[in-house]
Amino acid sequence: MKNTVPAVRLRDLNERKVAPENDYVLYWMIAARRASHSFALQHARDLALALGKPLVVLEALRIDYPHACPRLHAFVLQGMADNLAAFARTRASYVPYVEPAQGEARGLIEALAKRACAVVTDDYPTFFLRPMLEATGPRLPVPLIAVDGNGVLPMRRATRAWPTARGYRGHLHKHIAEALAHRPEAHPLARARLAELARLPEPLRTTWRPATESQLAKPLELIAKLKLASDVAPVAYAGGERAARAQLQRFVTQKLIAYCDDRNHPDEDGGSGLSPYLHFGHIAADEVLQAILDYEDVTDPIARIDPKNAGEREKLLGLSMGAEAFLEQLLVWRELSYNTCAFSADCTSYKTLPAWAQATLKRHAKDERPWLYTLEQLDAAETHDPLWNAAQRQLRREGRIHNYLRMLWGKKVLEWSPTPEAALERLIWLNDRYAVDGRDPNSYAGITWIFGRYDRAWGPERPIFGTVRYMTSDSAARKLRLKGYLKRYAK
Repeated sequence: MKNTVPAVRLRDLNERKVAPENDYVLYWMIAARRASHSFALQHARDLALALGKPLVVLEALRIDYPHACPRLHAFVLQGMADNLAAFARTRASYVPYVEPAQGEARGLIEALAKRACAVVTDDYPTFFLRPMLEATGPRLPVPLIAVDGNGVLPMRRATRAWPTARGYRGHLHKHIAEALAHRPEAHPLARARLAELARLPEPLRTTWRPATESQLAKPLELIAKLKLASDVAPVAYAGGERAARAQLQRFVTQKLIAYCDDRNHPDEDGGSGLSPYLHFGHIAADEVLQAILDYEDVTDPIARIDPKNAGEREKLLGLSMGAEAFLEQLLVWRELSYNTCAFSADCTSYKTLPAWAQATLKRHAKDERPWLYTLEQLDAAETHDPLWNAAQRQLRREGRIHNYLRMLWGKKVLEWSPTPEAALERLIWLNDRYAVDGRDPNSYAGITWIFGRYDRAWGPERPIFGTVRYMTSDSAARKLRLKGYLKRYAK
């Protein structure tokens, strides 16, 4: 078989043999929810072509995932509508399945796997997806192959978790040329002469009927018929590949040049706005990188790599200051978070924090806390701090927090909670409940950074924080342009 996906991105989740006598290759799309720049889709295509079989793409949306709500459901459904249109231009059979009631999706993968030659899926290192895949593999009669399409660098190019950004940056410099030489195809199905499926497999015609085009065109009407556990409302911006590309275009053409100056000032709103789309896989990190290279008129990025810059901040490909600053976020910090989760049984556990951070927080766990708030008060943005309240209201309304203020937001929760362990639980709950880009390695890395991950001890030693880095709203107000932000997210 001609395999166009690097082996380091492939992971077998059982020891079954391919069944060439069966009817189709199944791609179970769970994280890279897109029709382009997808190593998993590319590998499923390779298998289907080698076997001369049709390709079935199943994108399923459960009703009972943790924090399921109209906000997250709508974002995924909008992506499904885009995927339905995109796959209609190919020979693959795309199946968008929306679970109507809890438990009704049970058995779907097993039923489809009975007539599949093999099952390909997305490798994802955290949230419920990771244990779901580990549990599903042994139950299937054919191979279940997880494909890592999370970042530009494969998660398992490393052999361990890197404890600092500097260490990971050196690892990235060492392997970036290899990664750039083996990038995903932009449109893996564009010219693929796949065998066509005569009709959908029987389980999809009877027990598990796909969502229709008209249903996906009106996601809020579809959601209204479902009994979701939470009522967190949808955000104003749409999900899906089309919205992701439009946001990417706006960022690159309007904000990238000033990214260094504007990104930390809430009034300027200088961030990329891409995090929700990267989280749900509506756009690939590789496509974002390519858009930046195109804007900078770079045709051979490998030639621009300078070994002397290994481990140095914002000196990866010799681009403009704004581009290099953004790549530090996209390729260093984001992919470091995936590295952490890939090599940790649970990257959200307090016990995985650095030993020095746990020790200093423990020494100060019983310090007097001038302000203590309940989770309910924090959720409702009812604290004495106007800036913190504004950040929490942005999270509730828009499903995101300005990147600099997200750090301050977390530090204050650590200060205002009865214990550091309780603070970590609260931050994860708030972020996972409201953030469109929550439940993600990048989110968990940012939250655990609050408690010392990737950081070092800072002096002087302070109450509550010990030697964990300290931040204040007063300091932020002196450094940042905030007047418009505070007005926009006032009560």
